[in-house]
Amino acid sequence: MKETELASQVDSLCTRDPTEFDHRVREEASWLVSAVEDGAFDSELATTGLEYECYVVDRENALTTLPRCTDEILGCEKEIGRHQIEFQSSPQPFSAAGLQTIESEMRARFEAASEELLDPEERLVSDGFWTISPQTETGVEYLTDHTTTDDTVLATNMCDTARYHAQGQSAATRIDAPNATYEGKTALLNSLTTSIQPHFVVEQASELPTYFRYALRVAGPILALGVNSPLFPPAFYDDVDGETILDGARMENRIGVFESVMNDEDGPAKVAFPEDIESVGDAVESIASDPTIVPRLFEDPSALTHFTHKHGCYWRWVRPVFDEGVMGEPNVRIEFRPLAGQPTLGDTIAFVGLFAGLLTDLARREHPVSRLDWADARRNFYAAATDGLSADLRWIDRSGDRVTDTDALYADLFACARAGLETAGFDADYADDLLAPLESRARTRQTPARWKLDQARSRLDEGASLDRAVRETQRRYIRRQAATFETDRFTAW
Repeated sequence: MKETELASQVDSLCTRDPTEFDHRVREEASWLVSAVEDGAFDSELATTGLEYECYVVDRENALTTLPRCTDEILGCEKEIGRHQIEFQSSPQPFSAAGLQTIESEMRARFEAASEELLDPEERLVSDGFWTISPQTETGVEYLTDHTTTDDTVLATNMCDTARYHAQGQSAATRIDAPNATYEGKTALLNSLTTSIQPHFVVEQASELPTYFRYALRVAGPILALGVNSPLFPPAFYDDVDGETILDGARMENRIGVFESVMNDEDGPAKVAFPEDIESVGDAVESIASDPTIVPRLFEDPSALTHFTHKHGCYWRWVRPVFDEGVMGEPNVRIEFRPLAGQPTLGDTIAFVGLFAGLLTDLARREHPVSRLDWADARRNFYAAATDGLSADLRWIDRSGDRVTDTDALYADLFACARAGLETAGFDADYADDLLAPLESRARTRQTPARWKLDQARSRLDEGASLDRAVRETQRRYIRRQAATFETDRFTAW
């Protein structure tokens, strides 16, 4: 697309009066609440799904860009950065066969994209952050390079989709992390991060508030297991020594980056830990009343076209999804968005099973953790993002006892997840094998983020500069992933 055409589209999105769009969203939201009450969004069985983002590197493990459109490959979509790609699984029954199908689909998507889009010496990386900049520029230069056309700022390395460029026009577009601060002009700063996003369909849609409440209570403990973005590209760091940077590192920087880049300092937060909901109407209202950006009027819309478009910029870390079934059956599901990309495919599938197993069992047994205050659930979430498995987390176990001991918390959490898997028909041995890599993380306190920090610190101790320590750590991460991604788990590292 020509730059002038893209700038015109972005300007149109940013200056369009949202009144008619918001009116249509309200009309569709009203229909949606009634349809859910009538059972139109109930599902015959629980299903799961997965969105999987990754980035591409060259033979030197430096970031590089994709050569052409990713939409030509089944199950692949553009992401905000030209170095990124997103894979999507088809919905699958929550069963052993269903999880195995998701794993097979993801393996096939990775292989197809690698064969059709990449040069032989390039590879896709599953990770939380990239840290080795392109060979010709620093990470800061790559993420902040831009042009200005008719007063519209366009990020040079952002994909040519107008809504991505428009999303950052009213955002803060800054990084504010310990020892890493930067003021940018576009939302491309978000493309430091890549993630995995498990989905879980609620069979009886009217029960969404119960499942959503449990999803918020497990968000912190699950996030603590999956942290994988403690290091920035070195060019983003302030002028402080390497030890200070490693000592102050957050275990999951992608949480803070997405919030500080996309939230408007003068308005309500769009990226946030969500509130509890008391009804389906509350969930629908939270989406409909979210501040509107990139409004668009559609010709020949279906029942939820404008509402769904609004939902695309509703960036809560756990969010309800109302799918009218244009590409399948109508359903209501919960999307779990905090998790970074993981070292191996097996670890990723383990998180899909853990999330679905927990929601299945906690709701079935009316687990007492539902009584954990929302403020404590929110505190758990941000503590996990900061400290990973070293965080002080709060929990209520199956007996109703308040728990702060990490081992006791995870013993209860994994017992419930295993019970949920078995309730869904999983063989006990399969359930044990599925959860084993995550139980090992809890037992040893070894997460991908901790592994990276240990690697970087070892290199600093040997006399390496911070820049070299970060680069060598990332190269070793990519080498280990290349050897284990499809066939092993992070525990083998």
